[in-house]
Amino acid sequence: MFANQFSLRCLLAALVFSFAPVSASAAETFVFTAIPDQDETRLRARFDKVATYLSGELGVDVKYVPVKSYAAAVTAFKNDQVQLAWFGGLSGVRARQLVSGSDAIAQGYEDQFFITYFIANASTGLSYGQQFPKGIEGKTFTFGSKGSTSGRLMPEFHIRDAFGKSPDDVFSRVGFSGDHSRTIALVQSGSFEVGALNFKVWEKESGLGKIDPAKVNVIWQTPTYPDYQWSIRGDVEQRFGAGFKAKVAKALLDVKDTAILEAFPRKSFVPATNADYQPILDTAKSIGLID
Repeated sequence: MFANQFSLRCLLAALVFSFAPVSASAAETFVFTAIPDQDETRLRARFDKVATYLSGELGVDVKYVPVKSYAAAVTAFKNDQVQLAWFGGLSGVRARQLVSGSDAIAQGYEDQFFITYFIANASTGLSYGQQFPKGIEGKTFTFGSKGSTSGRLMPEFHIRDAFGKSPDDVFSRVGFSGDHSRTIALVQSGSFEVGALNFKVWEKESGLGKIDPAKVNVIWQTPTYPDYQWSIRGDVEQRFGAGFKAKVAKALLDVKDTAILEAFPRKSFVPATNADYQPILDTAKSIGLID
């Protein structure tokens, strides 16, 4: 009987231990995502490196989860499926508007003065110029993703500014490639005569030998504007403790690993604030992409 009582006490103790409270910081995984602006394989290689780095710097499990669209990245941020995201200018503005207290905390050095390239298939006869290329009127044109800053917002703004009408009224056909790499491929193949994209993706693909200058070339570049940034949810410290937001920002700003920086590609990360992206919000409102 004593043996049975001892066994019962051991069982009760085990049950109590198994249900003991665990701190949120010990149990939680810090999850982040990124807008799918180019080839998924390259994104996975880039952000898995970031996850490993952040896990070591923050002392918590960190996981990167890919999404299929810009809208999905914003939705994941809104629904607290991710607490941090690498957004473009427009998607970041949208996401932070949906989650009170959310902040832009870091951007690439180059993101302070980002550029959109307009590109054209060689068959158009268009070449690079300092002035907006009005010769694109009447041709077929592809944007990138509908939610892209460099691949949709800024090129549409300049098209409307130059012609005084919507892209549908300027071009014979308008498309949305979905990402910048695809925009290059579509224009290079002649599926679309003209397109617009992120200048960093153009430079990266060119360096990899994926662009044939005999088939496609840059014909104009926009004035600079603020673009990509890391944004973090406003309630993150309720889950990971006081000071966690600043700790994440410091970890990102302290990135020195050339493999990580070259994968973006960025020279370094620098501080960012929500106010830096007011020009993006104003531009989006001016063409009706944000109310």
